[in-house]
Amino acid sequence: MIEIKVPELAESITEGTIAQWLKQVGDHVNQGEYIAELETDKVNVEITAEHSGVIKEFKREPGDTVEVGEVIAVIDETASTSDASAPAAETPVAEEPKQEEKAEASETNTKSASERPIASPAARKYAREHGINLSEVSSPDPLGRVRKQDVEAYEKKPAAPAAPVAQKPAAPTFQEQPGKPVERVKMSRRRQTIAKRLVESQQTAAMLTTFNEVDMSAVMDVRNRRKDAFVDKNGVKLGFMSFFTKAVVGALKEFPLLNAEIQGDEILVKKYYDIGCAVSTDEGLVVPVLRDADRLSFAGIEREIGELGKKARDNKLSIADLQGGTFTITNGGVFGSLMSTPILNAPQVGILGMHKIQWRPVAIDQERFENRPMMYIALSYDHRIVDGKEAVSFLVKVKELIEDPESLLLEG
Repeated sequence: MIEIKVPELAESITEGTIAQWLKQVGDHVNQGEYIAELETDKVNVEITAEHSGVIKEFKREPGDTVEVGEVIAVIDETASTSDASAPAAETPVAEEPKQEEKAEASETNTKSASERPIASPAARKYAREHGINLSEVSSPDPLGRVRKQDVEAYEKKPAAPAAPVAQKPAAPTFQEQPGKPVERVKMSRRRQTIAKRLVESQQTAAMLTTFNEVDMSAVMDVRNRRKDAFVDKNGVKLGFMSFFTKAVVGALKEFPLLNAEIQGDEILVKKYYDIGCAVSTDEGLVVPVLRDADRLSFAGIEREIGELGKKARDNKLSIADLQGGTFTITNGGVFGSLMSTPILNAPQVGILGMHKIQWRPVAIDQERFENRPMMYIALSYDHRIVDGKEAVSFLVKVKELIEDPESLLLEG
């Protein structure tokens, strides 16, 4: 018998949820064939069979939370599909649990999965070996990820006397009204993770937002004059994201603290520019990363963004596509948003929000007005390491570069 285990995913991902089985018990599978889809905090991962054979048993059901290394299925290398279809005479039939027992078990599993702390595999192993409760271990990581050194430090701390625990008031619950239609929909694992991390970002960072507006006339003029030749030469359209990506890189070079993150009592300033580009999908918001954006041409940026966006919508993003961004750009304007306050993508300390282009009368001087295509832009930043002066100056720099597109060739 061959055991199918949850594979290693990434350092920050130690568990997932079985989204669906792609095969059934009794099916024959070939080596390398997909048998299950696993939903993680960031992406969906397809689990393959490492050996050919017949699926004899599924140990977990769709919706179950499973950890890396856990056995989820068994394959018999020597069996045929006809063998698998016949019931095993020696296997006792378990009594079907009552409905109430199923509900209690489901509630317990859901509770334990949602309360499980985020920790590295090394931290979990050390905690198990030393009998340490990971939920009691604090971490300097902005997302609360517990590392092995955090567990070791916790173990060395002297035990503190127990303090009386104040009773928390019960959270208000929705009271269903007779005759009023409602629908309960279970949150996907990704939506749960998005919700959790957005709240964590607001709770751990001193987040502020500053605004400005950009005259898009020059960029729109360049696009109108160059769009056909650009497509003919490069095979992709010239969009706004390449201009804003170049402008952001130029501004980050002048104000490097917005390309940094906090690690404990240190500031890690990054000397590279991996720009996250927020993409909305049916499963929720994801932020694939545009690597080394400072080294890419306009065509390179548009091509990479197009490919990442397609992978996101087709649910084909890999974990590597989502990790390690240094700054994020989000464009609510594609949905008609005129102004917003974007939330930081922790542990990053800056995010730029683009918005809808709208024609508005603009004062040219004291006597003249002109209708111009204007866009509000917003910068949310972590005030713990970025002061207001730097944040405002960063946004002004982005504005200046967009309003003078030729300067992007020099600054970006």
